[in-house]
Amino acid sequence: MDMYRKVRLACGEGMSQREAARPFNISRDSVRKILAFSAPPGYRRTSPVKRPKLDGFTAIIDGWLEDDRGVHRKQRHTAKKVFERLRDEHGFTGGYTIIKDYMRERERRGREMAARPSVEIIARDRGGGYGAGAARGRPGAVQVADRWHLFENASAALLSAVKRAMRDVRRAIGHGPVDPATLTAAERLQHDGLKRRTDTDAVVLALHKQGVAIKEIVRRTGRSRKLVRDIVRGGRAEPHQSRASSIEPWLDRLNAEWGAGCRNGAALWRRLRDDGFPGSLRVVTEWATRRRRDDATAAPRCPSPRALTRLLTLARDKLTRTQAIIVATIEREVPAIVAAREAIDAFHRLLRSRHADDLGPWIEAALASPVAGFAKGVIADRAAVAAAIATPWSNGQTEGNICKLKTLKRQMGGRANLDLLRARLMPIA
Repeated sequence: MDMYRKVRLACGEGMSQREAARPFNISRDSVRKILAFSAPPGYRRTSPVKRPKLDGFTAIIDGWLEDDRGVHRKQRHTAKKVFERLRDEHGFTGGYTIIKDYMRERERRGREMAARPSVEIIARDRGGGYGAGAARGRPGAVQVADRWHLFENASAALLSAVKRAMRDVRRAIGHGPVDPATLTAAERLQHDGLKRRTDTDAVVLALHKQGVAIKEIVRRTGRSRKLVRDIVRGGRAEPHQSRASSIEPWLDRLNAEWGAGCRNGAALWRRLRDDGFPGSLRVVTEWATRRRRDDATAAPRCPSPRALTRLLTLARDKLTRTQAIIVATIEREVPAIVAAREAIDAFHRLLRSRHADDLGPWIEAALASPVAGFAKGVIADRAAVAAAIATPWSNGQTEGNICKLKTLKRQMGGRANLDLLRARLMPIA
């Protein structure tokens, strides 16, 4: 707590995040998190728990628990009994803990819904036990999946498909081994990390080819289950993984300035800063270095999966000449990515058209595409997804107010208490 207070005081007196990271021997990400919260927030889950081994059995569990409502309390299924029946009767290979957690979450959601008997329509998230809890607490209510999360899930499915096809993408563009001399400083650090991870990936893949289960690979290598699963599914081989950056909303402006003849990174940063750009000098100079290198080389540089996904979804008139060449090459040489993009574009059009009758044909087509996993998730929640398409109900209003509140809090450096936030938010609301 003492260091937490010192970091906030130092930055409050004018020290930049980069400067504060050095004397306190912490990363810039840690400094950013300290400034975002007036007190340590503790552990926060950023996404619902993924239970791939349990997903195929949730309908069976729900059926048993629904049947239990008509029997005596002493005769109902406990988590241990459900685990033993799944293991013995259905070949379940997962652990007892995920079943116990699922049943506890389902019970909690059910109690929340039962406490509100007047609820007729439930607009909900697609993760966790929201669906099962709503069905148990208010079986007659219409469940509506949140459209924003549907759009976000579809985009994530496209990104996963692009990651799986990156070997074919690099082969299509004609890229061999990476030359460290052509990398920027940030990319060189990522490339060094890739070389250190190569041996670990080789060991994990060798064990997987021998038929060793993921859980056993975790035990032998000491790596996390999520990491082993990513390696096995081919989602970890990309050396330059771009993250969401403060420069993305300013790319059109940067391209315009570059085309007008301004090629100096510091000059570009000063022009953007005068118009409200919140990022640092290094973000812009790194972009200028990459752009200068791309203009100088004959062969286009292979983009990262996230950057490539963005290029594939942009209109052609917004692409530079180099980007247009990359997209055209990939569309010609890697048809799997094109199929994934067409399936996701069709789903986006379906959400906007409000024609729920077209959901069935889309599912049939998507099951044969690289985003079949996303289509199976839609099937599991089909009624709520169809209601999201056909009805006007949505969580958008709630999500918008939450984002507004977060924006106000960040504007005040994370130092706002409830009274100040209420004073600023209520006049707007």
